[in-house]
Amino acid sequence: MRMLHTMLRVGNLDRSVKFYTEVLGMKLLRSTDRPEQKYSLAFVGYDTEDKQAVIELTYNYGVDRYDLGAGFGHIALEFPDVARACAAVKAKGGTVTREAGPVKGGTTVIAFVQDPDGYKIEFIERK
Repeated sequence: MRMLHTMLRVGNLDRSVKFYTEVLGMKLLRSTDRPEQKYSLAFVGYDTEDKQAVIELTYNYGVDRYDLGAGFGHIALEFPDVARACAAVKAKGGTVTREAGPVKGGTTVIAFVQDPDGYKIEFIERK
């Protein structure tokens, strides 16, 4: 068994695909539009779905924003240099909500960025 994907509801599919592909460097793996069911999907990731878990971006027709609630925390991504990754996000117009630095009570370098819908993405440095 393995994890397949994490689904995030988004208010604008094109905007979200652009963020995950252009700002975070993922690839658009596949997409589908279901007009009768009134939703569209886009799957993004760093590798194909048979090799790695991916993110499913779901747009429900007519819903442009969601209350993120208090239950969801964040997605985590690994980078060899978190400060450099944050600089790249900022250079592409993305938002860094916590600059690179050690995690509270530890030494692992982390940072947080935010996608266009407000979802938090943790960057973890692994060398």
